[in-house]
Amino acid sequence: MLTLRLKHLEENGLVKRTVFPAVPPHVDYELTPLGSTLTKPIRALLDWAIDSRAAMAEARLAYAKASKETA
Repeated sequence: MLTLRLKHLEENGLVKRTVFPAVPPHVDYELTPLGSTLTKPIRALLDWAIDSRAAMAEARLAYAKASKETA
């Protein structure tokens, strides 16, 4: 699954794959300039998730409680 995701990222120009002729095979991945433009939005999403985790935990508890009451 990881290999497929990396292939899609490479296909979309977000990562560059470099294969080194070695035994065992060695492959490096790095962000392309286009891929680097994602760092700010991904960081913003991470910050939001960290800031929101308490509220999400409360929401999960409330959902679980409501689900038990209707079951």
